Amino acid sequence: MNDKLQNSLSLAGRLLLALLFLPAGIGKVTGFAGTVAYIASAGLPLPALGAVIALAVEILGSLALISGFGTRLAALVLAVFTLVASFFFHAFWAVPADQQYVTQLLFFKNIAVVGGLLTLAAWGAGAWSLDAQRKR
Repeated sequence: MNDKLQNSLSLAGRLLLALLFLPAGIGKVTGFAGTVAYIASAGLPLPALGAVIALAVEILGSLALISGFGTRLAALVLAVFTLVASFFFHAFWAVPADQQYVTQLLFFKNIAVVGGLLTLAAWGAGAWSLDAQRKR
């Protein structure tokens, strides 16, 4: 694949992944009480702290992906975060049968996102990134 296409695809991939996390993080800021209540409803301890961690990971991770700064680390953190959140909030095996289909789709969508993030962590941000600018 030529470099120009590879660089543009890498940038597009980073932006599209960030598009999943940035609005979610901002939503947690603007609806903080609801986020805390949702985390508490999953039975997790310290839901307010969990909400702060989640919004920080989503917002800072998204900004890192968009800019291509600290991309590998941000992708790894987002991958772990997404994987853990999937087991707590999309546990399709623990919901009634009539809710399993959508919950299972959400779970496996998240698993696919984890795969994309791990690929980004492995290969880096590409030439159109602050990471690449720092190496020069």
